[in-house]
Amino acid sequence: MTVAFYKMTGSGNDFVFLDGRTHRPEQWPRERIAAVCDRRRGVGGDGLVLLTPEGGNSVRMIYYNSDGGRASMCGNAALCSTRLASRLGLAEPAGMRLVADAGTYDARCVGPGDMAEIHLADFPTPAAVAGIAPVDGERILGVATVGVPHLVALVEDIEAVDIEHRGRALRFHPALGEAGANANFVAAPVAPGEPWLIRTYERGVEGETLACGTGTVAAAVAVAACGGGELPMRFRSRGGSPLSVSATLDQGSARDVWLCGEGRLVFTGELI
Repeated sequence: MTVAFYKMTGSGNDFVFLDGRTHRPEQWPRERIAAVCDRRRGVGGDGLVLLTPEGGNSVRMIYYNSDGGRASMCGNAALCSTRLASRLGLAEPAGMRLVADAGTYDARCVGPGDMAEIHLADFPTPAAVAGIAPVDGERILGVATVGVPHLVALVEDIEAVDIEHRGRALRFHPALGEAGANANFVAAPVAPGEPWLIRTYERGVEGETLACGTGTVAAAVAVAACGGGELPMRFRSRGGSPLSVSATLDQGSARDVWLCGEGRLVFTGELI
């Protein structure tokens, strides 16, 4: 029996999407998801998403990391879900409700191309973490939970970061608890008016991804909260596509948070 799928990308952060009207979560055990996300023997992807209409112009996004573990939120998967929900006629493009394990969000398609926006929940600005010592050229800005936990480090040279070793060390640092956190490295623009630069080591993928939407939100708020930049803020991820974050900082919280970025359908296919 063949399984139709949609391959999507959000700034290089890529996903395999399934239509939840014909698939149920119990049909997709961890091993099956990991096999589909395998880049050599499967479709390849940073995660897998089941997209299901909920009624009342709402769509449910069930998200799994590439290791098959279920995750509560993924910003780029949410942007892709918004564009695909519109394409499949599951919700209205001008405004829909996106339901994830982490909460329910307003989302909308932007323009005739591939861009989308999602309105994220308020969250406390990144808090300092005791016990994590910065290395040369690095300043630890703190940890924030934007659906999932993110550590943000400001670095002098984004290209000099040893993402596999330093990223992994921070992702599994004991000070972050048993679950750990994604590790985001951010650097200032190379010239005035240029976007900030960001790289992310993602848990569940256990390596660098080309973009991380919620990590970009955490980075933007962390930089703004320490006085390093002003919101709204534009970023260029490793994937090269633009991401932008707007928010209002108010008494230790980020409010009215919007993430804008790509949600592009790359191709459709069938699993056999």
